[in-house]
Amino acid sequence: MDNNNWVTQLLMLGVGTTSIVAEKLKEVGDQWVKDGKLNPDQAKGFVDDLMSQIKTEQGGFEAQMQRQLRNMLMDLGVPRQAEMDELRGRLDRLERQLRDLENKLWK
Repeated sequence: MDNNNWVTQLLMLGVGTTSIVAEKLKEVGDQWVKDGKLNPDQAKGFVDDLMSQIKTEQGGFEAQMQRQLRNMLMDLGVPRQAEMDELRGRLDRLERQLRDLENKLWK
């Protein structure tokens, strides 16, 4: 599986989680208004402030998740794309050298 696909899936999970949190915060705010603990403007401000904070922290969270995933893959011995590209290049050069040697032997 492509590493970028894993990261994309994790980020989409984060977006989905944020949507659920937003819905639950709105429900809590509505309940507090219904119970008379907050007026509608306070509830809206409360939810807006929390969502703003979550969105701000989400960028840092996503970067941290990418770093942790990259480190985990390295610990498991999964090569980075640059390493795979380098190995493919080396393999291509070796195959070319082998073909050249075979051609010399057949001449």
